[in-house]
Amino acid sequence: MTLEDVATPGVETAGPDTSVEVLADTMAERTVGSVVITEDGAPVGIVTDRDLALATLRGDADPATMTASDVMTPDPRTMNVNEGILELTNAMCRDEVRRMPVVDADGHVVGIVTLDDLVRLLVAELGNLAGVIEAESPPY
Repeated sequence: MTLEDVATPGVETAGPDTSVEVLADTMAERTVGSVVITEDGAPVGIVTDRDLALATLRGDADPATMTASDVMTPDPRTMNVNEGILELTNAMCRDEVRRMPVVDADGHVVGIVTLDDLVRLLVAELGNLAGVIEAESPPY
């Protein structure tokens, strides 16, 4: 199974000059926890709801003038759409990230995989395994 099989397509993106207000509105309207910041389709940063909260609530912050480039994590780690889940989980653990943009061969964002996505997948797979065990277990 590759990331093409598990990545959520249609990832929310914005440019580096997008205001934090627009980013917050996008996250709220789309019920997502992050927006990938792109230039020419390639990821240059990522902004999470936590980034917005921490950056805009500082005493010296002026949210009215802040943009994505002010609050984003620059140069986010990405994974190629053809890589596998084991490589993804190793990278997420190593880099201590909960979200991973997925890119095509040209480096353009095609999706995102989150820790929540992986937990849902694991639950489904464990359910499948439990079904096998239940089918093969003698009645007690």
